[in-house]
Amino acid sequence: MRRPEIRTPLPGPKAAALIEQDAQYVSPSYTRVYPLVAEKGEGLWIRDPDGNTFLDLTAGIAVCTTGHCHPRVVEAIKHQAGQLLHMSGTDFYYTAQIRLARRLAELAPGAEPHKVFFGNSGAEAVEAAFKLARWHTRRDLNIAFFGAFHGRTMGALSLTASKVVQKRHYSPLISGITHVPFPSCYRCAHGMCADRCGTECVQWIEDVLFRTCVPPEEVAAVFVEPIQGEGGYIVPPPRFLAALRALTAKYGIFLVADEVQSGMGRTGKMFAVEHFGVVPDVLAIAKGVASGMPLGAMVAKADLMDWEAGSHASTFGGNPVSCAAALATIDLLEETLMANAAARGEQFMEGLHALQQSNECIGDVRGKGLMIGIEIVKNRETKERAPDWRNAIVQAAFAKGLLLLGCGENTIRISPALTISAEEVDTSLTILEEVLRSMTG
Repeated sequence: MRRPEIRTPLPGPKAAALIEQDAQYVSPSYTRVYPLVAEKGEGLWIRDPDGNTFLDLTAGIAVCTTGHCHPRVVEAIKHQAGQLLHMSGTDFYYTAQIRLARRLAELAPGAEPHKVFFGNSGAEAVEAAFKLARWHTRRDLNIAFFGAFHGRTMGALSLTASKVVQKRHYSPLISGITHVPFPSCYRCAHGMCADRCGTECVQWIEDVLFRTCVPPEEVAAVFVEPIQGEGGYIVPPPRFLAALRALTAKYGIFLVADEVQSGMGRTGKMFAVEHFGVVPDVLAIAKGVASGMPLGAMVAKADLMDWEAGSHASTFGGNPVSCAAALATIDLLEETLMANAAARGEQFMEGLHALQQSNECIGDVRGKGLMIGIEIVKNRETKERAPDWRNAIVQAAFAKGLLLLGCGENTIRISPALTISAEEVDTSLTILEEVLRSMTG
């Protein structure tokens, strides 16, 4: 069983020199949690400049769907780069963009025709959905959820309610956005428990919000992550999204599914909404769509995408090289990787539940496919959050060569490439068990 190999103190001398240069020239607003300098990636393995190798359970924040530098994705990039680097799909036509638009439109849930707007990131996909909802409905108000992360541009940031540091000193943001509780079976805002959970969060929107302060006929869209990402990898109860779909349909409100982190096969299905049998009006897609190349897409039902020429555009959106990478990515997802995500996700969940039995600090294990959250608590009875313990686990795992990231206040996210093998899952679980044992004695 291959394990990470740490040859130097971390960071090693070469990595440390690069980090020193980074501090001199790169914005301090980035959130680096440990001193990893990635020099080469292959599959789930990262090598730094000092020859240390790491097992990566982050996939570049759920981006490298097919692993680092998958040969078929690299070949697609090389071929397209030799044909056409850029022509701007805003003003011209080219094959790669048209092919990918058709592929994404056909992959979107539901039988209705769909159309695609291309950008460069998840935030741009959300911004496009924000603007389309206003354009089509001529309504000014929107609803999003506490814990949501939709991006850092001003419209997407206005919808975000994840961490206050993301919003501090940026007010005034876009007005007319109301945030409501997202259903968490582990920490229910309505005092329910998992086996009794109904649709209280949705009912509250209609019975309280729409009756007191938000006229439903003025709401353009409800933005929701089918599984919350930065908010803590929170999976809603089974009936939530269907109830939300029914409510938005009742009042002519767009349902926008932000699948930036949960989409493109990560949960074992192409899009997370498919687990819940829901067809949204709009999908926001990015991160894993192009295996590391910058690409975002807003996919909407064709009859809703009625805005006029010039009302929204992007110079670089739908870049031909990124589109070629995305087409190769989708092929790989459909051939084997979605199925592997489901199988390896089950393996991870089984192993993590076993760890939970012997480690009191693991309060909850949740997820679908390879989108898994481990919530760290100080006390299982009170569910007191333990962000310091979570951070210590992440750092200790890094020291052993296992790359993890946090999400929410006190959750560890498991979001590896969908190419992960059974052996790599076992290695990850073994290292995590070693870390927990070393911390608890």
